[in-house]
Amino acid sequence: MPRPTGHPRPLEQVSADVCSASELLEVLWSRGQEAAAAVAFSPSQLRALLVIEQQEGSNLRSLGEALGSRAPSVSRLCDRLEAMGMVRREPSATSRREVELRLTQHGRTLLEEYRSIRTQEFAAVLGRMPQAAVAALAEGLAAFNTAAAERIGADGGPATGLSDDVAESA
Repeated sequence: MPRPTGHPRPLEQVSADVCSASELLEVLWSRGQEAAAAVAFSPSQLRALLVIEQQEGSNLRSLGEALGSRAPSVSRLCDRLEAMGMVRREPSATSRREVELRLTQHGRTLLEEYRSIRTQEFAAVLGRMPQAAVAALAEGLAAFNTAAAERIGADGGPATGLSDDVAESA
């Protein structure tokens, strides 16, 4: 039952609601992944592609920091993505000891397909909501994205939460 205006819900309850919504988002997200991929991708691989896209030209260390994973796991993940033709490693322009990570055209095309299908799924859900609720959600999500980016120290990239199990699911 909605609370009267002026009586905010406790953060614990809002946090539980966000967790519930994120589980439903995972279902919609996976629909896009399953529908678009000619090759099966794990959620870990998809998150890595999204981070590489946002931080084009970053190195393995930066990717590991963004994913919350250690170098050996990130290196194995990139090996798999490179073998699948999604990522390429290039020599760094600033350091001979580092490589830069870049998406291939195939990787970009895959992400575009995912986004298109997910956008359709989300639009179908949003179309079932009252217009005022959609506007409130948009405002709340903008604030959430800002706070999440500050929390993870990102520059506005995707808030990922990949742990060291990346190699197992890669």
